[in-house]
Amino acid sequence: MWSGPRNISTTMMRSFGARADCTVSDEPFYGAFLKDTGADHPMAAEVIAAMDCGWASVTAALNGPVPGGRPVWYQKHMPHHMAGPVGIAQFPDHAHAFLIREPERVVASYGVKRGAAKPEDLGYERQLAYLEWVLARGEVPVVVDTSSFLADPAAKLPMLCERLGIAWDPAMLRWAPGIHADDGIWASHWYDAVAASTGFGPPPGPLPELSGEAAQVAAECRPLYEAMREFAI
Repeated sequence: MWSGPRNISTTMMRSFGARADCTVSDEPFYGAFLKDTGADHPMAAEVIAAMDCGWASVTAALNGPVPGGRPVWYQKHMPHHMAGPVGIAQFPDHAHAFLIREPERVVASYGVKRGAAKPEDLGYERQLAYLEWVLARGEVPVVVDTSSFLADPAAKLPMLCERLGIAWDPAMLRWAPGIHADDGIWASHWYDAVAASTGFGPPPGPLPELSGEAAQVAAECRPLYEAMREFAI
């Protein structure tokens, strides 16, 4: 699952993690991204110390056997983390899906947690490039638009499972609250809302009103989002 930040990517990870047949991995390239780029993210030193930061070794692991021998492996990835020599092409046998959200909501949420965002912080350009890679393979991209998804998760999740070639499991609609064992070490900073959740939240309200640089960033990302939304389930 390729998702930008401040989306429901962790909530979706919770949903897949509620399946008895599924292992989940939380942003496995985050350590490599931080080590290579020196990005000033909260808890960067702790993340680097806790993770495998090798692009090749992480890629090999993600292409290897599923931990625990389970039949489904949900890998939560951020396109903007892929700043090294690895990209979607290194995972030719995975079922790829794209989780998208209106840039106005992403920019507003990002501002609460981290401050002003730049377009490259949000990953839309690389996410679209990865979607186009799927198209070039003659496949129809699997895209989940957060706002329409949250309007009816019980209807959309079976559709997503069908597109990914896995069985629908109603357990995906509920999960235990709190920080989960598979969460990244950064969960204490980023996951306060999802830690309090036991299911998908309500659909969002009107788009936030942005101004200045925030509005410009959202406007720059909007055409990229629209191009991907054409394929939303």
